[in-house]
This record gives sequence, structure tokens and C-alpha cells, in this order.
Amino acid sequence: MQSEAPVSIESRALGTLAYIRTSMELSGSMVVPGTAGVVMGSIGLLAAIVAATPQGSSHWLAIWMLAGATAFLVGGALMAREAAQSGHARYLGPVRKFLLCLGPALLAGAVLTLVLWHAGEERLLPGTWLLLYGCAVLSASTVTVRSTMRLICMMGALFVVLGSAAFALPAELHTTLLACGFGALHIIFGLLIGRLGHAE
Repeated sequence: MQSEAPVSIESRALGTLAYIRTSMELSGSMVVPGTAGVVMGSIGLLAAIVAATPQGSSHWLAIWMLAGATAFLVGGALMAREAAQSGHARYLGPVRKFLLCLGPALLAGAVLTLVLWHAGEERLLPGTWLLLYGCAVLSASTVTVRSTMRLICMMGALFVVLGSAAFALPAELHTTLLACGFGALHIIFGLLIGRLGHAE
């Protein structure tokens, strides 16, 4: 019976280096599941549909605020579940960095929502939301895993474009822009991220 061929020290070293590289990336980067984007986008589309109805149009601010809070909580829960299932939950550093990148722009959006609503300038809210959310996503993309960083960065940039456009376009198009951003962009990029994850 022939003995198995010995494993070269170079192969073992390369395997060890690959393991170390992966561990370092996971300890410093956040894994964003594509399902989170799809679910958040579905909530956004549902909010746009309800807000566009005659009954919902008079409550559009409350509808979008509720949708935003729900999407944030559900998306966060899906990201936490992904981390737990993949065994990355022990890495708290990436979560902290992700929230620190995402949080300031979202907090600014919440404050400006209150200020603009109190001033009677609700027409500026869609552009403000899209623009600041895009800035938050762009910032948070820097602490996501390398394989999805570019996609998340592109999504953030498109949110910034939509937000900038919302300030120039008539109010009649604002619900459509919100649907395109918080609905369609989340779903499209969620599917792309999910497909990328399955391909790896």
C-alpha cells in the first residue's frame, strides 16, 4: 500500500495565510446579507404604494416614518442573524464601526425631519432622506467585506443622485423617487449582493 504524497510546506503556509487573511477581514469588516436589502426594499415599495393612495397621501409622513423604522429594525435583525449563522457574531468591532459610520447621517436625517416638519417644509423631506441615507451608506460601505463593498458604495452613490434630483423635481414625483430609492435600489442591490454571496 502506497503512502500518500507529503503535503509541501508551501501549501500549508499558503493555506495558513489564506485563513489568517480571511480572519482579519472578518474581524474588521461587516457582512451585509442580500436578503436584508430585499426585505427593506419590499417595505419601501409597500410604503410608496400606500402613500400614493388617496387615503394614505394625507398621512405620507407617518407612513414613511413607520416604514423607515420597520426597515431599520428588520434589516438589523437580518444582519445579526447572518453574523450568528456564519459564526462571525464574535466580531463586535465591525458592528461598532458600521453603526458609527451609518449613525451620524441617519441622526442628522431624523433631526432635519423634525426641523423641516415643524417649519412646514415637508416638500424638502424626500430629498433630505435620500441624500443623507446615501451618505450614510457610502460611509458604511468602507467597513463592509471587500466582495460587496463596491456594490454597496454604488448603491449609496445612486441614493445621493436621487436625493439631489428630488430637490429640483416637482413634489408630484417625490413618492416615485422614494420608491425608486428605498424600494427598487434596495431590492436590486440586495439581489446582486445575494447572488455574489452564492457565487463565492
